[in-house]
Amino acid sequence: SSFFVGLSKRTNQRGAEILADVFKDYAVSTVPVLEGLHLKSFCTMGGPGLIVVGSSEPAQKTLKIMQQMSDHRYDKLTVPDDFAANCVYMNLPDKGHVLLHCTTEQYPESAKVFEKLKDRMLIPVSNAEKVKVDGGLTCCSVLINKKANI
Repeated sequence: SSFFVGLSKRTNQRGAEILADVFKDYAVSTVPVLEGLHLKSFCTMGGPGLIVVGSSEPAQKTLKIMQQMSDHRYDKLTVPDDFAANCVYMNLPDKGHVLLHCTTEQYPESAKVFEKLKDRMLIPVSNAEKVKVDGGLTCCSVLINKKANI
């Protein structure tokens, strides 16, 4: 496993170094964010080994850098709209693989791409207000890995 840290106006090299110090058992790679506020503004994990990325030139360049930095070969799902690439993947004990993604109303072409993912429960969520301030679905989520009671 590894971490990709987007270097932008919001996160600097020192932040990446602190993350690497905390997670010593993981590879931490820095990636320049050429446009947007965050790496997750145009690139997130859509499931185990699946990177969801926007189709813009800066997004695709960043993905290429990430692929060059990692020994792992990720599958790629490219969506036409960069903001639509900001999705939230969860593996829930009672539901299995779940992906929160943009709605058809917001990004019709990108929503069609998500619909091709047949191996997970897809839940469209509107991001219309958050996107006005460059916010994504990941801005409104805190994922907690809770062990099931045995």
